[in-house]
Amino acid sequence: MRDRWPPALAIAPLEAPPEVAVRLPGSKSITNRALVCAALAPGETTVAGALFADDTEAMVGAVRALGAEVDCDPGAAVMRVRGIDGAVGAAPGIVIDARMSGTTGRFLAPVAALSEHGATIDGHPQLRARPFGDLAAALRRLGVSVEIPNDGDGLPMRIRGPIRKGMAHVAADRSSQFLSGLMLAAPAVPQGMWLPVVGSVVSQSYLEMTAAVMRTFGASVRVEPAFVRVMGGGYRPVERFTVEPDASSASYFMAAAAVTGGTVRIEGLGAGSIQGDTGFAGVLESMGASIAQDEASTTVTGGPLRGVDIDLADMSDTAPTLAAVAALAETPTRVRGIGFVRGKESDRIAAVVTELARCGVEARELEDGFEVVPGAGVTGTRVRTYDDHRIAMAFAVLGLVVPGMEIENPGCVAKTFPGFYEALDGLRPGKESRSA
Repeated sequence: MRDRWPPALAIAPLEAPPEVAVRLPGSKSITNRALVCAALAPGETTVAGALFADDTEAMVGAVRALGAEVDCDPGAAVMRVRGIDGAVGAAPGIVIDARMSGTTGRFLAPVAALSEHGATIDGHPQLRARPFGDLAAALRRLGVSVEIPNDGDGLPMRIRGPIRKGMAHVAADRSSQFLSGLMLAAPAVPQGMWLPVVGSVVSQSYLEMTAAVMRTFGASVRVEPAFVRVMGGGYRPVERFTVEPDASSASYFMAAAAVTGGTVRIEGLGAGSIQGDTGFAGVLESMGASIAQDEASTTVTGGPLRGVDIDLADMSDTAPTLAAVAALAETPTRVRGIGFVRGKESDRIAAVVTELARCGVEARELEDGFEVVPGAGVTGTRVRTYDDHRIAMAFAVLGLVVPGMEIENPGCVAKTFPGFYEALDGLRPGKESRSA
């Protein structure tokens, strides 16, 4: 999916503000959580509206390696999963390739720990450099043997179960995915799990998303600020589980409306969403955009934009998107609470500040975020993406209003949104918006 794009892709400004409705691909986060639940359940589950991208393909491969069967129909956005009823059947010594997918690596480590056979979680060098040590420590507290080379913080991670204990303290101040992974595995542990939280939790909304998906599959989950309690008893199959459109992906189209003065309606993503990133619409509203939302859609209409001072800890994936919008606002913007995004696919604080500066925008790194001080204007440049899909998509939004913007290594968007540029092109007059 990455190879079909040139080394750099020019983004032409829109000739007129968009007046469109878009339907975006399914949520990566929900797709991967549903795949784990369906794989651990008995019987067959149909996952409809599933996302087909690098990260979800990594998860499909991983659950297959642990014994589940998955039939994929990308054209229909459907995955049919025949689960293993909690009986992980990985071949002894298997290596699970999580590619560049943090959710795959961090969710499958606890699932692999359900088996007494050894399994190794590994991935792309970019994923190897991301933190895993807090998850390893929690698994050891559950009686699991975990080996990381040089007792480090990354991959590869060699795991040998089974899980023998029902309680482990978990640090989730660098990633909520450590706690989500343990939650997803917990129903397959006879006694369930009691997971006291050490310190604060970043991206709390993602824990609520994990719990919501688990409950759909019959699990009993309680999420509190200080602990998570998951009962044993396993999962049940779901005849048809429908995945919402991806709220993180929607942020780019909401932002496009905000910066162009147009109107974009996101179909299928409304007030009932279980994704915290839908809150980005409210951020844009505080900056001057107009928002209309019902159960079935969210509509953003742009207007004169002002800066904000905001904590984005619970929707950190939208921080690069907000940086792009902030560059076009009339007053400064400060983003706080996202120091942990330095350990994402790139150092997203440094990347945003560096690339905005190359566009002629004053920007500063803060300990836990960044500040953007708009000035005379934004200058088009060739944006370095650091092989980070969110940097590429955020700066592509700037290209809708700033001449001369080029996105280097544009194919990196295939990680979560292979059809991003075609969908963005659908904002142009005379083009039908699409998500494929």
